[in-house]
Amino acid sequence: MDLNSILSQLGVGSKDTVYLSITPGVGLELIQLDMSSKSVKNYAYRPLEYNEPLREPASIESFKNAVSELFAELKINPKSNVVLNLPMVMFGSTNLPLLLADDAVSEALISEVEQSYIFKRYEPVVSWADASNVQSGDMRKLFYSAVQKNVIDDIKAVLEGLGATLTGVEISLTSLLKALAFSGLAAEQMKDNISWNLMLITQSGYSICSMIGKNIVDFYEEPLAIKSFEGDEIYNAINASAQITLMSYPANYLYIVSETDMVSAELLSKRIQIDGIINFWENNNYKKQDAIPVSLEVLEETAHKISLEAIGIATGSAVNLPVKFNFLAKSATDMSDDPNEPIHVVLGSSEFDISPNAARNIALLAAAAIIVPTLAAFIGVPMIGKQKEAQLNEVNTKLEQTNAEITRMQEEQNKENDFDVNAEIKKVLTNNRSKLLAYTALGEAIPAKVWVTYFIAKDDGKFDIKGNSSNVEDVYLFYRNLKESLITTKLRLHKLEMTTNSVDEAVSIDPSQQTDYTFEMTNMTKSELNPAPPPDPNAQPQADQNAQQSNKSGGLLSKPLLNFGKEN
Repeated sequence: MDLNSILSQLGVGSKDTVYLSITPGVGLELIQLDMSSKSVKNYAYRPLEYNEPLREPASIESFKNAVSELFAELKINPKSNVVLNLPMVMFGSTNLPLLLADDAVSEALISEVEQSYIFKRYEPVVSWADASNVQSGDMRKLFYSAVQKNVIDDIKAVLEGLGATLTGVEISLTSLLKALAFSGLAAEQMKDNISWNLMLITQSGYSICSMIGKNIVDFYEEPLAIKSFEGDEIYNAINASAQITLMSYPANYLYIVSETDMVSAELLSKRIQIDGIINFWENNNYKKQDAIPVSLEVLEETAHKISLEAIGIATGSAVNLPVKFNFLAKSATDMSDDPNEPIHVVLGSSEFDISPNAARNIALLAAAAIIVPTLAAFIGVPMIGKQKEAQLNEVNTKLEQTNAEITRMQEEQNKENDFDVNAEIKKVLTNNRSKLLAYTALGEAIPAKVWVTYFIAKDDGKFDIKGNSSNVEDVYLFYRNLKESLITTKLRLHKLEMTTNSVDEAVSIDPSQQTDYTFEMTNMTKSELNPAPPPDPNAQPQADQNAQQSNKSGGLLSKPLLNFGKEN
């Protein structure tokens, strides 16, 4: 069973997670990152008009068409989880009493947000977070952000109509900060205890985000009618306004990011005179290089459009900022994603989306995999130990009995001096080994057309083999094989005869017909093969017996070949 099957049985979904960013100046971006190489592996965009005054897409139908085209272009299954980046609508900070309950905090923030002209027309969705646990007496500082509820509802409905699921919504400010951290563009600035200011230039003005490392300290937004200026007037206007604002936020670094084609961050960095190091990034058409490497499958012209917001939203949970918002949470302080949102997991070269229920199932299985063997070991080890101890006691008892028997036998030998236990054991082992070698050699050496009709192996290493064969060559082959296997036995071919009654009959046999031969191989002496019978008073004279024996020896060999194959 492969990994995908196992994860599927545990409830791990097969949905992809894709990341969308509504980016003014670019349109709608769809992006996926390769986290192992920190590069863009999939990217496409479609122009999408954005209504700056109302801070919303100009047409939800255009958004729907753009999403469908992007999924089709990148061959992505529409039944995917989607995390969305929205342009920042409102961002601010406030101080509220520590004892104020979360519901009361939400109501206070909603009341404050509704003072904005945008939220006088549309119901807001507010998300907030503590400002890095900044407290002053009985007060605490909060950062909050708000977006239009109808915009989120419309986008969610469009995605659901396509089969996708909206699982997260972030704002451009936090997405941009995550991109700067992920790409390393602001590595120096984001070190602990380093003070720096992020200056964002948009078509509607500029904003200053005061930072210490990755922590947001303060935020200031200055509306400015950038479109009303011509040529260098815009740089002079921003410089004049920002010089005064930056005096309120002393820092070691200033990082300028321009998101409008009307302002070059590089040119602006040369106009602003402040104490500290100035860095910049063109998040517009003035861009000269990519923030992170891009797959070769993405055309160079297309890759040039990738925004910091798109990169930031696609980092997912790879970059953790102290201040983060979630506009899909059930409560204002719930900074986690939707409880039913799948979690994207990367295992080597495989990526999976796992739901909270599946994660719980896996956790339970993992716990069971650890606890069950532990309990089994805890219970089973003592039982096994007792069984082994009983077996050991039994072995020790038998050993003691054997030792006692050996001692008894040795004592008897010493007394009678007529029995050597060790010699007898050695003798038995030697005899058994000789017999085993003979049996083994017999089985390995016999050719296909040789039949053994008689075999005996004695304790003194003597053995006798009798058999039949259809040809002489196989008999000699059998004999040579046995000689090579039983080198030390002094084997000889004692007898080889044709199964006929007379020499005349042997000569007259048709060569095409099968002829049988009998043979005998042994290392016994003639007297051992034919022990003398006990005396018989009625026996014939010896001369008559020899005459009868002579008449029966009509085979190919009339007497034993004692020297056949004998080693000198």
